[in-house]
Amino acid sequence: MRLDPRTGWCQGVRHCPSANFNARPLGEISLLVIHNISLPPGQFGTGKVQAFFQNCLVADEHPYFAGIAEMRVSAHFLIERDGAVTQFVSCLDRAWHAGISRFEGRENCNDFSIGIELEGTDELPFTDEQYRVLVELTRQLREAYPAIGLERICGHSDIAPGRKTDPGPCFDWTRFRTALLDERSEA
Repeated sequence: MRLDPRTGWCQGVRHCPSANFNARPLGEISLLVIHNISLPPGQFGTGKVQAFFQNCLVADEHPYFAGIAEMRVSAHFLIERDGAVTQFVSCLDRAWHAGISRFEGRENCNDFSIGIELEGTDELPFTDEQYRVLVELTRQLREAYPAIGLERICGHSDIAPGRKTDPGPCFDWTRFRTALLDERSEA
């Protein structure tokens, strides 16, 4: 996996372009937001997250889908349980992952953030492979976009408190941040 900062696309990962994006104002990239998602909730490896971000989720395929199939959302990346990475939106563009949000007094975090979804739930630990790949991807993003300091990496719950809970209490922030600081670590 190698991020090309000129295009905002990672080579060596699956590309599933989403229509749910637009241009960033001023092109600023200075925040990384970690999320979790599974579709249907609690089920992994279904391909439904990809379908959701590509506006192809079939509403009557599962009761949960009826309430979300018409939503238009995306993220830049999805890291599945086995560490497989899918990219939906160029990092240079604004993905629609944060919704109503605020970071350090600034609203509309989609304008200046990159969103990474981890396949998971608030109630289950994430896999070793997800941490390893998340650390690798985060290092590349921080190298390409140096305004993403360690203090500018947060969870969806941090920028939308009371509305969002992800990545949830099972996400090990200490493990993740320690691995980022240790250049030799693979999480």
